[in-house]
Amino acid sequence: MNLGLTVAQTLATHPLIAILRGVTPDEVLAVADVLVEAGFRAIEVPLNSPQPLESIKRLSTHASPGVAIGAGTVLTVAQADAAADAGAGLILAPNCNPDVIRRTVQRGLFAMPGVATPTEAFAALEAGAHALKLFPADVLGTASVKAWRAVLPTGPGLYVVGGVGVDNLARFRAAGARGAGLGSSLYEPGLPLAELKLRANRLMAAWSQISS
Repeated sequence: MNLGLTVAQTLATHPLIAILRGVTPDEVLAVADVLVEAGFRAIEVPLNSPQPLESIKRLSTHASPGVAIGAGTVLTVAQADAAADAGAGLILAPNCNPDVIRRTVQRGLFAMPGVATPTEAFAALEAGAHALKLFPADVLGTASVKAWRAVLPTGPGLYVVGGVGVDNLARFRAAGARGAGLGSSLYEPGLPLAELKLRANRLMAAWSQISS
């Protein structure tokens, strides 16, 4: 099975990615169940979380069809391979490393590197990236999204990550963002599941708003 194609299909209809930085293997399934119930279908475990590969492995075994499991903060080819072996279908990074992008594509996974300039964006696409992660989005702002969309190819999606929450999510979408990665505005270690559900529902509603 081509996991990259499956992830692409998931993100086409469910473009919000839940970033679970700091999640542990013992809690990850309960957290994921709350998020899926709220409408999330893409879940990322950053590799600087406790035992991230174990969390990814448990998620990939537990997740229903149509739920994309990702590894984040993937900085090396070795990390990309380890995440793939654990069951991740989506490989995300805060930076643009062509070697990591090419290896991700070779493994049949979906590559979403981080970019902060148009030069990095075009380099990532040349290496085979399927989508781009505009990072940090709160610093680059909606003006960058609009300007980049004018020159980038229309196929690859531009996802905003970093400082994205209920107050600016709709504005980023109106500016042309295809989707968003949601970190501390959604999940923090130790957050009660009831609060996680509330945050998830609010963020889903914010994405659906029509921004003025």
